[in-house]
Parts: sequence; C-alpha cells; structure tokens
Amino acid sequence: MTAKPRKPWRVILTGPDVRAESDHTSEAKAYALIRAALGGDSLADTARVMQWEDGLWRWFETVTADNNPDA
Repeated sequence: MTAKPRKPWRVILTGPDVRAESDHTSEAKAYALIRAALGGDSLADTARVMQWEDGLWRWFETVTADNNPDA
C-alpha cells in the first residue's frame, strides 16, 4: 500500500483555458480555495475535489461556479 500523503485533499480546477491542481492538509482548506477560485472573473469554472483513501485518490465532490455560494 502507498503511504498516505501529508496533504490528503486535492483540488483540480478546470475551465476552458485552465487546469491546475493544489493539495491541502484539510477539507476546510480545500474548500476555501474553491470558494476563492470559482468566484469573480476566474477562468476556472469547475473544481473536482479528491481525497486520499485506501492508497488511491478518490473523487469526493465536483463543484461548479454555478453552485459556488461565493461566486
């Protein structure tokens, strides 16, 4: 089994001209990035949240700019 990473939460931001990844130590920090990244004039329109579980990155949730409360 692969060791658990130090930052077990990953956010993958995507949009027409954007693809970026950022790892976080907590769920709260991951969602803070999402709120900031999907708001305003951001080029990103979707954030895919992944969580490290049982040796694999697993899909946790997908957030779009349309359902971002801070957008």
